[in-house]
Amino acid sequence: MSTVLITGASSGLGAALAEQYLANGDRVIACGRNADALAAFKHRHGDRVETRQFDITDRDAVRTALALMPTINIAIINAGTCEYLDVAHFDAALVERVLAANFLGAVYCSAALLPHLGAGSRLVYVDSLARLLPFTRSQAYGASKAALHYFARTMEVDLAARGIRVLTVSPGFIDTPLTRKNTFAMPMLISPEQAAAGILRGIARGRRNIYVPWGVAAMLRVLGALPECLQVWLARKMKGPQ
Repeated sequence: MSTVLITGASSGLGAALAEQYLANGDRVIACGRNADALAAFKHRHGDRVETRQFDITDRDAVRTALALMPTINIAIINAGTCEYLDVAHFDAALVERVLAANFLGAVYCSAALLPHLGAGSRLVYVDSLARLLPFTRSQAYGASKAALHYFARTMEVDLAARGIRVLTVSPGFIDTPLTRKNTFAMPMLISPEQAAAGILRGIARGRRNIYVPWGVAAMLRVLGALPECLQVWLARKMKGPQ
């Protein structure tokens, strides 16, 4: 039985990951902002679940909430947000909010969790396929996820001597409360349960880069390997008429 810590576990992908690890017989530490959702999750599953309630953008709250912890076998840094930028009315505060949740929050969690990770532990960062192309209005979201991916790779380099494996997860569109706010078509949309199943398999196999769903990931990885001028041209075409 493994002890698995998951941030953003009160809804969406994080909740689906927690449910599937519990179904596998593991112990889960579910972290999130929504105290009511965490309490309901704890009520359903009893002693096999421990909950930690905090805002991932609050460095002191993260440090306090994760200070006393058993050895963690798998830590999944999943919490995040998405807001789209309108460059005609550029809002720097929007960019700050997204970077705080998606990047700095992961940094704060990493600092708090590293003392609880030992040889054989797996540290998993959930970024996004959006980091691969310059999608319209995704300045904040794409940049935050690209930064997180780079951060994860450098953590992989520096944690190797301690025997800690660092993995990344790059999802496409998942049907969650966050994506339901989108007003555009979301190709190859999958359920949180489908995404979680693929992620669990990838973590179990120790894959450095886990992509879900496979089809859209394969397409975007090919496009992301094109010269940047072609990437920008394609992104402009996808954006449509000005």
